[in-house]
Amino acid sequence: MNTSKVSFKTLPVSGFKIFYREAGNPKNPVVLLLHGFPTSSHMFRNLIPQLADNYHVIAPDLPGFGFSDAPSHDLFEYTFENVAKVMGDFVDRMGLKKFAVYIFDYGAPTGLRIALRFPERISAIITQNGNAYVEGLSKDWAPVQTYWEKPTPENRDALRKLQTLETTRWQYYHGVTNPEERIAPETILLDQTLLDRPQSAEAQLDLIGDYKTNVELYPKFQEFFRKHQPPTLAVWGKHDPFFLPAGAEAYRRDNPDAKVVFFDTGHFALETHAAEIGEEILRFLSVVYHSASR
Repeated sequence: MNTSKVSFKTLPVSGFKIFYREAGNPKNPVVLLLHGFPTSSHMFRNLIPQLADNYHVIAPDLPGFGFSDAPSHDLFEYTFENVAKVMGDFVDRMGLKKFAVYIFDYGAPTGLRIALRFPERISAIITQNGNAYVEGLSKDWAPVQTYWEKPTPENRDALRKLQTLETTRWQYYHGVTNPEERIAPETILLDQTLLDRPQSAEAQLDLIGDYKTNVELYPKFQEFFRKHQPPTLAVWGKHDPFFLPAGAEAYRRDNPDAKVVFFDTGHFALETHAAEIGEEILRFLSVVYHSASR
């Protein structure tokens, strides 16, 4: 069996067609990969083959992202509660009874809400610039926080620039040495093409506005870390303009055994350091599952 071969599949879930990438032997421990904004499971294209020889790897596209269904916001209420509900139902439909979860950006509040729903199913957490602490939020959140406090049409319109090609490219390039040589241009083009769909603008603005509910849930997420002490690995691009290194270090507050590793890159760390992050994950998970088998 060629376990590193990636299959591209869809699954009907809660009225959605959810697209996902899958690789590895289904008999092996599961690793669920959850992407963020404005990307998709495409961001894991270099990581999946590294993990697939030892693990059953599943990387879905969230509702409204990638190649999953993306109805207009008139037909689906784009909140993180609803996105996490669909993805939790995806976990159920896939029959995932125990899994490690990789959380990044929007995938963090989505995955951690799933963890609150199914605490007994989480075998480990890998957080790559996936924030769960207030000190991890940078000053670049200020325009978004203004909209949270005053959700006026003017403040909403001010956030439309977050969906432009200029901003998408900046998110990929910021904090990366020689970004034009290191960032695959097609990943920027794919993200922007999906952002430019007619129904995407308002849906994404709805999610940005609703992100405040994730910050309000940080104490619940932290309580989960304290109570369940899931093995945790934080692999962090230290030049992330949105989620600061302090957000990675904070995981140790509630889970002292959490391992934190920084990389000399930006928000989309897998674009430049997939091999190094893959090695960290393989070492981490080998300890997790060796300990579990004793």
